Amino acid sequence: MRFEGKLLKWNDDRGFGFIAPVQGGQEVFVHISAFPRDGQRPQLHEALSFGIELDNKGKKRAVGVLRPAGSPSAPRRLTPVASTPGRPSRHATDGPAKWVAMLLLVALGVYGYGQYSKRVGAYPSADTGQPLAQPLGQEVVQLVQPAAASFRCDGRQHCSQMTSCAEATFFLKNCPGVKMDGDGDGVPCEQQWCSRP
Repeated sequence: MRFEGKLLKWNDDRGFGFIAPVQGGQEVFVHISAFPRDGQRPQLHEALSFGIELDNKGKKRAVGVLRPAGSPSAPRRLTPVASTPGRPSRHATDGPAKWVAMLLLVALGVYGYGQYSKRVGAYPSADTGQPLAQPLGQEVVQLVQPAAASFRCDGRQHCSQMTSCAEATFFLKNCPGVKMDGDGDGVPCEQQWCSRP
């Protein structure tokens, strides 16, 4: 069941706050991880739609937070294209899935080309007796593993806006103006995401 409410309190440094339900009742705890990963910071008094679940201590917390379509901070949504018989309908949410599929196809193409180059390179040329091509080997491995390709610099600066150690590390290494390495040791967000054993 979904509820409507407004963000009543927010602590940007710690990444949590409280939502006041429109229908009244107790304020509901909300963590930054419940918000969509769209690069938009939560704003006080913004309208929100959310689900509720109980944490391990039996307290309510908001999950699956969405910004209603009419709210000023909500991203513009595309309208779905009507489906025709025999064809599935396309929705605005298909975009990320298409990018993932495209990246997968590119990675497979690079891998296939590497395998082809290895085989072609194994046969000597009739003219020179030298291999026809150099195998790609290491280069293929480096191209197939862009682990940080899912992250991008989008203006977030604080640990409370990150959702993993990998994301915080990417932001620290690649994005200007981040404030995630308070002790200057090169390890970001040690209290939230990248704690040392």
